[in-house]
Amino acid sequence: MKNKHKEERPRLKGNKLAAYNHINKEESRILVIGDLHEPFCLEGYLKHCKDVYAQHNCNQVMFIGDVIDNHYSSFHDPDPDGMGGGDELDLAIKKLGRWYKAFPDADVCIGNHDRIITRKAFASGVPKRWIKGMAEVLETPNWRYDTRFVYDNVQYIHGESGRATKKAKDDMMSTVQGHRHTEMFTEYAVGANYKVFGCAVGCGIDNTSYAMAYGKHFKKPAIGCAVVFGGDYALNVPMEL
Repeated sequence: MKNKHKEERPRLKGNKLAAYNHINKEESRILVIGDLHEPFCLEGYLKHCKDVYAQHNCNQVMFIGDVIDNHYSSFHDPDPDGMGGGDELDLAIKKLGRWYKAFPDADVCIGNHDRIITRKAFASGVPKRWIKGMAEVLETPNWRYDTRFVYDNVQYIHGESGRATKKAKDDMMSTVQGHRHTEMFTEYAVGANYKVFGCAVGCGIDNTSYAMAYGKHFKKPAIGCAVVFGGDYALNVPMEL
């Protein structure tokens, strides 16, 4: 008697077969999520990222930095009518919990807003041993936090040193970054013996929130995320607004 549970392969040919084989081949397909600045993330951005993860059969997740805003302790002038430090942190942890539930295994690039508290502690002479790690503070124990990650010879950084393409050229290494809220692109630099790309992910911020007032005279933010396929190329996916 034939096994009724025998795996059935789709009867495809031509381009459809090639597409099926491509989407099922073993390669990293990394969803790269832009700056969140919780608790000031745009409503709907989480759903957008979850949809992109599913649509492109992703198997890895990278947060490109500034997962929290720390507005109350910002180097910009904080809004005196805004939340106090404890309330903002509590709300950031609560909202970040939705991201953790959706993507419990992820890498997180540490951004300049993420580092505000540790920078101020350092400037005040507080030894590192007194400072908790971000995973513990933000209640995301399985997330890995670092300033730089490398997969498939592509580096992932928050991106405070300039545009993604310039960084890719300087390091001769494909580079994916966030930080610059108004930029979303993938651009290639090609030479006789190399090909690298710079990818600016975009972001997920709510530009109408009081915490984003410092950027109200800039261009509107580019809301979106990106997917990097096997280290070979990147795809920007803007969010429908």
